[in-house]
Amino acid sequence: MIHPGLVSVTFRKLAPAEIVALVRKAGLRGIEWGGDIHVPHGDIERAREVRAMTEESGLRVAAYGSYYRAGSSEADGLPFRRVLDTALELGAPSIRVWPGVKGSADVDEAGRWAVIEDLRRIAELAGQVGVRVATEFHGGTLTDTNDSASQLLVEVDHPNLHTGWQPHNGEATADCVEGLRAVAPRLDNVHVFHWWPTSAERHPLADGAARWAEFWRVLRTLPGERFALLEFVPGDSEAAFLRDAATLTDWLGAC
Repeated sequence: MIHPGLVSVTFRKLAPAEIVALVRKAGLRGIEWGGDIHVPHGDIERAREVRAMTEESGLRVAAYGSYYRAGSSEADGLPFRRVLDTALELGAPSIRVWPGVKGSADVDEAGRWAVIEDLRRIAELAGQVGVRVATEFHGGTLTDTNDSASQLLVEVDHPNLHTGWQPHNGEATADCVEGLRAVAPRLDNVHVFHWWPTSAERHPLADGAARWAEFWRVLRTLPGERFALLEFVPGDSEAAFLRDAATLTDWLGAC
């Protein structure tokens, strides 16, 4: 089953209570809370408060969108244990992490293996307390191409490592579908938007209906449950969000 939700960093300027109210107004079911501003790493009290307000509003915590970068954050002063403890207090079933700080073509073998080994380590730590780890599917990291993203899952070779998914900017629909199918057995949540052809050109989600119809064909066949999370909207507008949320819920109802 696919549940509609929101990535909280879509509205960095809003307080958690305002985001909860907006998500309820939109009729969505869950929120991925960001670790950069809404639920900062290590702020256990804030995590507890945000979990309570989410659940008391009849919503679910979809994930913890951490800004932990495998292979570098630990050395840079952000221990994964702090991220994990915050996610646990938040009640997040999964933690989204970034697989490195460079794209697959720009990292050498040693750098790639540093990311792989750290992903394996944090997947084990999180798995011990029942929390999934999912990699961001994004440019500038080791999931910037379909081949590198699927290869990374094989290289890490840990049952608790999963991956998020979103269409790569500017990538043909058929290539996006191919990449989605490649990681489908380990798929966590999906980020939903219609940017074309670059991230600077945001369009109403409804404009991407034909493109997303191809993605839903794959997603609706997958077992288990996950969230389809709106991430950013044209003009960072609440009105645009409500419009796109209506589009998303219509699409999922048709699935």
